[in-house]
Amino acid sequence: MDSGSLSTEGRSFTNVSAAVASVLRRRWWYLLPAVFITYSLAYVDRANYGLGAAAGLAATLHITGKQNSLLGALFFLGYFAFQLPGTILVGKRSPVRLIFVLLGVWGVLAALTGVIRIFWALALDRFFLGVAESCIFPAMLLLLTRWFTRSERSRANTLLIIANPVTVLWMSVMTGYLIEAVGWQRAFIYEGLPAVLWAVAWIVTVRDRPEQAKWMTPEAIEFLEGRLDEEQLAVAPVKAIRTALLRGDVILLSIVYFCWSLGIYGFVLWLPTIVRRGADLSMGTTGLLSAIPYLAGILLMLFAAHRSDKTLRRKTMVWPFLLIAGLALYGSFLSASSSFPIAFAGLIIAGACMYAPYGPFFAIIPERVPRSATAEVLAFVNSAGALGAFVGSYFVGWLQAATGNARAGYLLMAGALVCSAILMLLLNEKGHQRNGAVRENES
Repeated sequence: MDSGSLSTEGRSFTNVSAAVASVLRRRWWYLLPAVFITYSLAYVDRANYGLGAAAGLAATLHITGKQNSLLGALFFLGYFAFQLPGTILVGKRSPVRLIFVLLGVWGVLAALTGVIRIFWALALDRFFLGVAESCIFPAMLLLLTRWFTRSERSRANTLLIIANPVTVLWMSVMTGYLIEAVGWQRAFIYEGLPAVLWAVAWIVTVRDRPEQAKWMTPEAIEFLEGRLDEEQLAVAPVKAIRTALLRGDVILLSIVYFCWSLGIYGFVLWLPTIVRRGADLSMGTTGLLSAIPYLAGILLMLFAAHRSDKTLRRKTMVWPFLLIAGLALYGSFLSASSSFPIAFAGLIIAGACMYAPYGPFFAIIPERVPRSATAEVLAFVNSAGALGAFVGSYFVGWLQAATGNARAGYLLMAGALVCSAILMLLLNEKGHQRNGAVRENES
């Protein structure tokens, strides 16, 4: 980006002063690192359960494999149940202050996962951990819509969501060796407490809107708000939130995300178990191998986000990756019993392609619905994903416990991902616009 211009909406505005451009670049350094760390900590506290399960959590607590699957899935049930109510609360309160409170709550609940020994109490803890995290993701996405323009949004979303595979990448390595050193229970405690400490840094660093940030100048605020207001002129208004939630494209995106999340969260929670059983490895090596698909996912996410913002094409940067992920997972299923290296290569491709489309996918919603309904629509779509995650994490584990192998779970995840790709093809690329409004050509 030139010092005297700012690129937005696919055009270069040469009338932007170098001072304004410099201030606007600070958004990427002041806001996104804090958002990244917060979502990273949230993901540690939800994804380390898979390594705990692979390390013998069920044997330690004397519970069945199906109960173990239920514990892994209950997080997503709590996440689903409170998604919309939590987002309504975000709309009425300061998102930044609410996230500050929830950071402390979920850090304590995550640490308690390593302390509680009674099944029903642990089940409640996992459920309320999901409740505590339920409005974090839509609140973060809403925050980014207030700070970044359309041509920046896929990259901004990706730098939020990339915390997901980055976290699983280092967590898979670190947690595997940490479990070997101190056991899965202490590992859960050690990984839950940083969220409590980070809450203080969050409330000091982040603000809800550009005009509340001391480092934003009046000129930069005026320019940014003007661009965001201009974008809204092309989006058809809605009379009520219910109208926005029941629109055909919103329902379709919700179903797509349900199927997608069914595949990806089944994959996240049960990859360590699948890898360990397939190759009979130590926990340290299992964690190291389990990190590889996420490294590939990080690279593909960055590519897809950059390409999506450069071309403003969203749909075509989503469905191909989902289709490849489903087919790769099915290929891994076919080779699971004959060749672990081939099956694992399929898992790497599948994992990378599951993560790649996140940025473009969540950039679609603010381009189709007005600001007044963005938070609720994001929450609605994300709640469908949470329900898919519950189904995926529970039934993939349940099928593994019932059949004694991971093959049926492979089929369930692969089928769900292929369905999500096919459904994404049905999305109308133009969306809902005001009469006479013209969008950029996405062809």
